[in-house]
Amino acid sequence: MNRKNFMKKSLFGALGLTASESIARANIDSQTESTYDKLMKQVGFNHLPNKEIRNMKTVLHKANTRGHANHGWLDSHHTFSFANYYNPERMNFGVLRVLNDDVVAPGMGFGTHPHDNMEIISIPLSGDLQHKDSMGNVAVIKEGDVQVMSAGTGIFHSEYNKNKDQEVRFLQIWVFPNQKNVQPRYDQITLKDQQLSNQFYQILSPNPDDDGVWVHQNAWFHLGKFEAGKSADYQLKDPSNGVYAFVLDGEMTINGQKLGQRDGYGVWDTKQMTVSADSDARVLLMEVPMNM
Repeated sequence: MNRKNFMKKSLFGALGLTASESIARANIDSQTESTYDKLMKQVGFNHLPNKEIRNMKTVLHKANTRGHANHGWLDSHHTFSFANYYNPERMNFGVLRVLNDDVVAPGMGFGTHPHDNMEIISIPLSGDLQHKDSMGNVAVIKEGDVQVMSAGTGIFHSEYNKNKDQEVRFLQIWVFPNQKNVQPRYDQITLKDQQLSNQFYQILSPNPDDDGVWVHQNAWFHLGKFEAGKSADYQLKDPSNGVYAFVLDGEMTINGQKLGQRDGYGVWDTKQMTVSADSDARVLLMEVPMNM
């Protein structure tokens, strides 16, 4: 797979920091509660939702039950508790902690802010998203790209809609890592030459030499674009994992459960799942460990 070339340059001046100040800030102050610790406190080892469990193997999250916040410049739907949306039964699915469906107004975005000890994946659905970080990366991601950032010991970054005349839509996904305090890293790829019809293609794995980006976690993400009437089986890479399916467009049936656009469906204690398209549809499958 061809890695997308992206421009790197120093952000010290752009952020108004000296080199020493940048290094100090990138190592998140020990007196400040870290991203990892804050989110982990909200998650028990009884990590699956309760009342919404239909049986011992699945959980269904309909699109209209997600948290919602419209800030004007940002219109965001939260599958799991995030910011001012809190639902103790919607904290996470295994190590999958955040699944935000974001729309950013033209020319607007997230100012410089810190993260640590989190695997952060961004998947643009339309428009152009500009990224800058304290590692010196400056890049633009668009539909067909996937971006990953291992926050590790600590980073600062910003994200803005590059265009002044159209919205940018993207998924922001946070996964708890299986290693803390790693060296921060950034990567992005383009998947235009990998997109296949009526089958799944891998966009993320634990292996740096495998297809897609890689993360510090035993997780695999796949995208699938299906024509109406087509179906495919997904074999779990690790049978102890679970899979959270998020329907991007259209209508699908997964293991007998009918799903619509932006519905989420988690399945565990299984080795395989069957995905059938009831209309032209796209789906994201996120296979993740179920235990912290």
